[in-house]
Amino acid sequence: MVTRRDFILGAGAAIATSAVSSVSLAALPELVTMNGPDTQPPLMPETGRPYNPVVTLNGWSLPWRMKNGVKEFHLVAEPVVREMAPGMKAHLWGYNGQSPGPTIEVVEGDKVRIFVTNRLPEHTTIHWHGQRLPNGMDGVGGLTQPQIQPGKTYVYEFEAKRPGTFMYHPHADEMTQMAMGMMGFWVTHPKNPKSMAVDRDYVFILNAYDIDPGSYTPRISTMLDFNLWTFNSRVFPGIAPLVARKNDRVRIRVGNLTMTNHPIHLHGHEFVVTGTDGGWTPPASRWPEVTTDIAVGQMRAIEFIASEPGDWALHCHKSHHTMNAMGHDVPTMIGVDQRDVVKKITSLVPDYMQMGEAGMADMGEMVMPLPENTLPMMTGQGQFGPIEMGGMFTTVKIREQLGRQDYKDPGPYQFPKGTVAYELQGEVPPAERKPPAAESPDKAIELKVRKPQGHEGH
Repeated sequence: MVTRRDFILGAGAAIATSAVSSVSLAALPELVTMNGPDTQPPLMPETGRPYNPVVTLNGWSLPWRMKNGVKEFHLVAEPVVREMAPGMKAHLWGYNGQSPGPTIEVVEGDKVRIFVTNRLPEHTTIHWHGQRLPNGMDGVGGLTQPQIQPGKTYVYEFEAKRPGTFMYHPHADEMTQMAMGMMGFWVTHPKNPKSMAVDRDYVFILNAYDIDPGSYTPRISTMLDFNLWTFNSRVFPGIAPLVARKNDRVRIRVGNLTMTNHPIHLHGHEFVVTGTDGGWTPPASRWPEVTTDIAVGQMRAIEFIASEPGDWALHCHKSHHTMNAMGHDVPTMIGVDQRDVVKKITSLVPDYMQMGEAGMADMGEMVMPLPENTLPMMTGQGQFGPIEMGGMFTTVKIREQLGRQDYKDPGPYQFPKGTVAYELQGEVPPAERKPPAAESPDKAIELKVRKPQGHEGH
């Protein structure tokens, strides 16, 4: 983490509403930025009221300062470079050095002031998705405020009235700015730290990009044909595992700012949906699930007891969302004999490799030349070989011997003897097939007709 102080507001600064006190403009809060994509430890509150912090997957939480009873944050909208996974970086727009921006954590009833500085080449705003606040702080450019021009700083002030999980993103040139990665999470914790408490509390945003192989900047006019599906702007194997101790109560908060829905599926455990954009769900309304569908603009919080040790998959269940850029628009070659054409092609293109004749599983083991800054379609290695995944895929790693605040990757799971699927040795016993049952001969069917009572003589 890199920090720097910036106390020059500038004569051209503007504010979101005239109700903001001039005292708040005396100096900007410390500007804190993040350069790397690693998951940072939870930010323990040193000032303000206590709460149980969250852990942002491949991200971090934004520090604040307390000033006259107000919690002050400083967000900077700016071009950033985000490593999607080792071997690929993207030129995005984000906040404070990363995309998504840092998670903002406050407590129900906190008075909050957010300074937003625009270092983009065009104007922007910030909409506080799902929050109850004064209309002039809602961040819709042209409707509730002027646009924040490049080089200007606006100030947003409101009370965090309701506990829950929210998001922030621009409401200005959205097609461009959200396609470029401008978004972040906001968590309002309950006043009582014991309310809704869990042992591990993870957050991440679902987002998607259209980046041609070999390039660095997303295409911004894409409607649905994205080719990189991400958790917090990371693709597998760049997505960190979610770590838990055995029997921890785990919460995972997921927000969706892509252009399609995502059925998020957890292996090995069932969970309940305990939160939505509207707040916590009543306990009587919950039922067990292993997959929850998260629509565009929605948030879901799921909770489960991490009772089963192991490395359990967590992923979107749309199969093309667990593949990387080269997995789109590839012709189906199953059953096609390519031997003759391969000889001709390799005489012109020596590195050419045939693929797909017997399916695509061999892609996980292929070592083939790729354009610069491009990831394989299927990637990631496990202790038994290629995992054959990309995109929206990671693992929940549950171990018995972990410290309460230990979030480091514990490495591959050590399976107890006799608990791994194995190859049958010897011949497979023949399947017994029973002959179809002989058809029984037709039998006479006796029918008895009974007249309804009271109808005699009719």
